[in-house]
Amino acid sequence: MQKPPQSIDFALKETSPNIGAGSVTGDKLSCTYDLVEQMQYLYVRVVKAKDLPPKDITGSCDPYVEVKLGNYKGVTKHFEKKSNPEWNQVFAFSKDRIQASVLEVFVKDKDVVLDDLIGRMMFDLNEVPKRVPPDSPLAPQWYRLEDRKGEKIKAGELMLAVWMGTQADEAFPDAWHSDAASVGPDGVNKIRSKVYISPKLWYVRVNVIEAQDLVPSDKSRFPEVFVRGTLGNQVLRTRTSQTKTVNPLWNEDLIFVVAEPFEEPLILTAEDRLGANKDEVLGKCVIPLHLVQRRLDHKPVNTRWFNLEKHVVVDGEQKKETKFASRIHLRICLDGGYHVLDESTHYSSDLRPTAKQLWRSSIGILELGVLSAVGLMPMKKVDDRGTTDAYCVAKYGQKWIRTRTIVDSFNPRWNEQYTWEVFDPCTVITIGVFDNGHIHGGGGGKDSRIGKVRIRLSTLETDRVYTHSYPLLAIQTSGVRKTGEVQLAVRFTCSSLVNMLHMYSHPLLPKMHYVHPLSVMQLDSLRHQAMQIVSMRLSRSEPPLRKEVVEYMLDVDSHMWSMRRSKANFFRIMSVLSGLIAVGKWFDQICNWKNSLTTILIHILFIILVLYPELILPTIFLYLFLIGLWNYRWRPRHPPHMDTRLSHADAAHPDELDEEFDSFPTSRPSDIVRMRYDRLRSIAGRVQTVVGDLATQGERFQSLISWRDPRATTLFVTFCLIAAIVLYVTPFQVLALLIGLYVLRHPRFRHKLPSVPLNFFRRLPARSDSML
Repeated sequence: MQKPPQSIDFALKETSPNIGAGSVTGDKLSCTYDLVEQMQYLYVRVVKAKDLPPKDITGSCDPYVEVKLGNYKGVTKHFEKKSNPEWNQVFAFSKDRIQASVLEVFVKDKDVVLDDLIGRMMFDLNEVPKRVPPDSPLAPQWYRLEDRKGEKIKAGELMLAVWMGTQADEAFPDAWHSDAASVGPDGVNKIRSKVYISPKLWYVRVNVIEAQDLVPSDKSRFPEVFVRGTLGNQVLRTRTSQTKTVNPLWNEDLIFVVAEPFEEPLILTAEDRLGANKDEVLGKCVIPLHLVQRRLDHKPVNTRWFNLEKHVVVDGEQKKETKFASRIHLRICLDGGYHVLDESTHYSSDLRPTAKQLWRSSIGILELGVLSAVGLMPMKKVDDRGTTDAYCVAKYGQKWIRTRTIVDSFNPRWNEQYTWEVFDPCTVITIGVFDNGHIHGGGGGKDSRIGKVRIRLSTLETDRVYTHSYPLLAIQTSGVRKTGEVQLAVRFTCSSLVNMLHMYSHPLLPKMHYVHPLSVMQLDSLRHQAMQIVSMRLSRSEPPLRKEVVEYMLDVDSHMWSMRRSKANFFRIMSVLSGLIAVGKWFDQICNWKNSLTTILIHILFIILVLYPELILPTIFLYLFLIGLWNYRWRPRHPPHMDTRLSHADAAHPDELDEEFDSFPTSRPSDIVRMRYDRLRSIAGRVQTVVGDLATQGERFQSLISWRDPRATTLFVTFCLIAAIVLYVTPFQVLALLIGLYVLRHPRFRHKLPSVPLNFFRRLPARSDSML
């Protein structure tokens, strides 16, 4: 069962970037921004202008500023008929791409045919000051504008600041970058780096107890009443009440997911089932969520009666009927003691409860340096050539980060660093790389996924900087494909080792998940709803973190059927059981005396343990301790990464991959669906046979004393009586010694026929002969 080594093309590679972490001599930047390589930029902040002279016939001007450095040119937005405009816009020119020694700033008047020059100014790059945070921002100054001949014009001044800095500068995230020169002023906002915070999610628990004085329209029949709950796009309903009266009882819980701020109320309707797809609304109740009590523990909240309002249609308009009010009895609360799952528990990045009062103190800091990517594949075509506009997204806890988009580059360099508080070491950070599909004039496209990486914090050594190049892998219908590599620097700093070690004794999820557990079906449904809420809220940010990006990061489709994943999970189980299988084979060799010396030593050890049974447990734990020490030499020295062999991606059949990427419900032709259905039936048939065999063995155990076979049960009961007498009079150590020596006997005293107990067990009846 040994797994062959992974292809070098898909393997993790250790890198040695020129970063400040670990260096003895570093500048100010290395103190807080030491996981990325320094990138020098020339910053130009254009603040405002005043007293600009008119250029049009109307006696006004439509000013804008053009900042030019060599072949790169940045332009501010223009104002209509304004002589004192304010822009407050920052331009950043990468030092690596500077091809001139002079910075030119032009103030121009927007015109229909040809823009007029109002004034300009020049800056020698050798005279530009350097600034490194935490220095205060450079104060902008007023500069008199010059004409084309270099003479000062009579009126017109421009306030701006020019300095050399790095990506640690506060102006960096919101600046226009020279490497995105092809992006127009309207598209700059779509390529900026941003930090997003997931909305605060709550579980809303509605315990529907009973209703009173319902008024059905048809009084000649017994009403079949249920309650339907609606919250946004979530719709749940209770079972139909067993008490078919106008005072029905349910005592049933409905659980919804809601995000702060609460935008929509909870709507409950009592409905009478009249027939197929036909229900009569007996009353409606609207409950604003900001009035609902918040619960932090398992103590029950007080119940309340709510009026059920009934609406009648008069002349085509709905009007509230106020003659008589039915009532509904509820226990409703916002459960803050749960952690609202919006990602799989196998690689969750946050396990804290909703209520902040229940949070424990942080145990450390996670720092991530997103350095660069290499060898990215072209993701789209622009002007008949392949291109990629790549950006990174990382998610840990409630904080999402998005790097700036590097336009038209297969080897983008971001060099951006981010920090998260860590509350639990057994969590996972997810980093994804995407192609921006919204900056070349198209707003209807989607951001294409390039690949992603997961890093589990508990696999990292504290205070060590991990610098590796992670393969970006994508599974497509044609097979697994490497789409590039992303270079990351990761450091997990622990603030308190004792607190972190103590976390391993705490339950993984908050207490409410164990005191009042939710069913697996409920958790799956609520997780899906939470994902939808998070993706909708983040897509409304500016710039938006789009729905397809959030769903890929949260693995929204991980529950869908996949033949490839099923095979991978089967081989994972076999890998886990391989140790037990190896022990079984070794013991069989001992019993068959394949190596006489080893078998004799096992005999001696067995006799010692039987004579001194108090040594059994110490021997086992000492053996495990020594194995652990021995394996320390071969401990993993790098974080885990996406494994193509473990995922069974490199050996998957094309039809299996096509089935994995099929929509739900299917969109494939009927003959392909029939073939896949037959294949699934054959696999399910084998599983059915194995399950049936397991059931048969269990039923044989039950039949030992059930008198299904009276002769077999008589023999077994007689044997039990004799065994009880023998065990009572015989010391346990003698019995254990005899049984052990019998099991380890020499092959000369063995024969190939099955043993008597096994023959007896196989003859016992099972219920398989009663199956249709």
